[in-house]
Amino acid sequence: MPLIRYLQNLSTGRMILWCYLIWWAVNIVNHFDAAPHIWLTSLGLSGIIGLALILSTRTSSGTTAKMDPWVMFRLFLMPFCVSSFSALVKGAGYILVFPPSWRENAEGAALIAIFLLMVLVVKKSVPQAA
Repeated sequence: MPLIRYLQNLSTGRMILWCYLIWWAVNIVNHFDAAPHIWLTSLGLSGIIGLALILSTRTSSGTTAKMDPWVMFRLFLMPFCVSSFSALVKGAGYILVFPPSWRENAEGAALIAIFLLMVLVVKKSVPQAA
């Protein structure tokens, strides 16, 4: 099964990125605002910053290496997540990236813990392919 294989081979760095995405999603759901200007601004910033990130990963020698499509996708996704998160939680009493509500913090922490536990169970129970 592809999902099991994916989780089995998930690196620590990718697990951290999934945790970031889970935290973002929980907070976006809790503070969602359908105002188009928030999402259009986030898309615009994503395009500008994503392109800058791609350009910054190129070598200065002029040679280009083929970039993994998922890496390229993440270079655009991260600025979108940061800008939409920032716009939606503005004035909501956040301390750094933590909402003022214990319930919201517990919700995010619980979903992250479930994800990490699921990865741990898969990694321990399924023999890894060499």
